[in-house]
Amino acid sequence: MTATGLRPATAGTLPGPADVVAAAARIAPHVRRTPLLNGPVSAAPGTRLLLKAEHLQHGGSFKTRGAANALLALGAERVVTGSSGNHGIALALLARSLGIRLTVVLAAGADPAKTAAIRALGAETVRVGGGVAEREERAGALAQETGATLVPSSDHRLVVAGQGTVGAELLADAPDTETVYVPTGGGGLLAGVCLAAAVHPVRIVGVEPARAPRYGRSLAAGHPVQLPPCTTVADGLRGQRPGRVPYPIIRDRVDDLIAVGDDEILAAAALLHRLGVDAEPSGAVALAGALRVGRRERAVAVVSGGNTPARLHALHHTDTTDPTETTVATTEEHTS
Repeated sequence: MTATGLRPATAGTLPGPADVVAAAARIAPHVRRTPLLNGPVSAAPGTRLLLKAEHLQHGGSFKTRGAANALLALGAERVVTGSSGNHGIALALLARSLGIRLTVVLAAGADPAKTAAIRALGAETVRVGGGVAEREERAGALAQETGATLVPSSDHRLVVAGQGTVGAELLADAPDTETVYVPTGGGGLLAGVCLAAAVHPVRIVGVEPARAPRYGRSLAAGHPVQLPPCTTVADGLRGQRPGRVPYPIIRDRVDDLIAVGDDEILAAAALLHRLGVDAEPSGAVALAGALRVGRRERAVAVVSGGNTPARLHALHHTDTTDPTETTVATTEEHTS
């Protein structure tokens, strides 16, 4: 794990920094360049914690970036995916505007409100028993059966490159950042930020739910390991095994991985709400990690999603309006 870039052995088989640049140009008409907001104020001199406001993204999460990059580059007419909710919502919004037929496979325990939002946006849904591993297996089989294109939620080079635009934006807007805290589920966002920061002297810290520490366990073991299905308040970060695309990128570039408990996640979400940032629990995980570490530094925590019950209700009951359009953050925007 180093801040000097990726090992040469991965070159040519995985997305690289140039793919993030290409993704940014490709998806620009379809995504919002989200602001950096001022986070909790520290009394320590020289410290600063900013929030990358992906809860304000179209579709309510960063997932729209990777989804847009994949759909626009692939040009598929029919798509299948497995999702905990936000990736499915992002794809459904884009599929509706692009005229793509979409099927979303959901695992047992998927958020009913997110499932309803996906259906309201016109996508078909399939529910399977078991956890994320069973969901991904069914999505792959369904794509083969129907001839559809499979667009995974994180384990795809185009998806990872699209998510990397989060890192590219925040480093451009706050180039003096010392550490970026990134919520880690399937690993697409963390891997993308690693690519965006491949030659940037910034610490990248992945933050996982303590009940689903698949990347921490895998890096400690020296190879990908699969965890049993779990429950956590961070419903979007419940994956069981690192993806084949994100894992080597994270292995070669991330500086640290930490795990936070559900109580810490809920406390961070409550703090964000008091700051006027309407984040869902999964979106508060990175802040929980930054608060756990408590370093005196210039840092950014990625608020990865804001599909709260109120926003999902609005999405479910509208045909044409993305509810993020009417969201206003009361937290002051950071200007560098």
